[in-house]
Amino acid sequence: MEYEIENQKYRVEIVRKGNRNTYVRVKNGVIVVTTDYFTPVSRINRLLDENKNQIIKMINSDNTRQTKETDFYFLGKKYDIIIMPKIDEITIDGDNIYVRDNKMLDKWLKREIKVIFNARYLYLLSNFKESNAHYDLKFRKMTTRWGVNNRHSKTITLNTNLIKYDVKCLDYVIIHELSHLVYFDHSKSFWNLVESYVPNYKNIKKELKE
Repeated sequence: MEYEIENQKYRVEIVRKGNRNTYVRVKNGVIVVTTDYFTPVSRINRLLDENKNQIIKMINSDNTRQTKETDFYFLGKKYDIIIMPKIDEITIDGDNIYVRDNKMLDKWLKREIKVIFNARYLYLLSNFKESNAHYDLKFRKMTTRWGVNNRHSKTITLNTNLIKYDVKCLDYVIIHELSHLVYFDHSKSFWNLVESYVPNYKNIKKELKE
């Protein structure tokens, strides 16, 4: 089925499961409705009408996410990748990054992630007064989380996609995971601790959700 918002039609994918509630999300330009086996289409249409403003926000966030995935962003700034087969090293000039090929770009990006993430982690860890525990730092691409604190292995893992965002976002995620050394939950005390290091953390959380 299709659903029209602001004179634009969107495909609606209905996923029927044995769950009690109905959920709406937007993924890759498609409105996905997860509901039970017996919810009629008329009820789904009413639900979409009742939540139209929220769906518009989800569509905008989905568009922003897709742009981040398709365009090249580095530390919050968008760059155009210029392929020059004869160059020996990467050069950044204004809004352009000159590379020999994608293999060179990937290698450079992995090196930058390692250097920048480690530098910010060690700096913030040295200034984190509430705990002197030292967890090893790892980084990998994740689809649903920006960071993970693993008590058992004593590691903190950061999402490599953070390299696309301003360093303030990276710092927030690091502080978030360091705060789990003190509070392994998301209680009020936990968020108060995060806020003491990142006063504007709510705005950063919103930015990372877009």
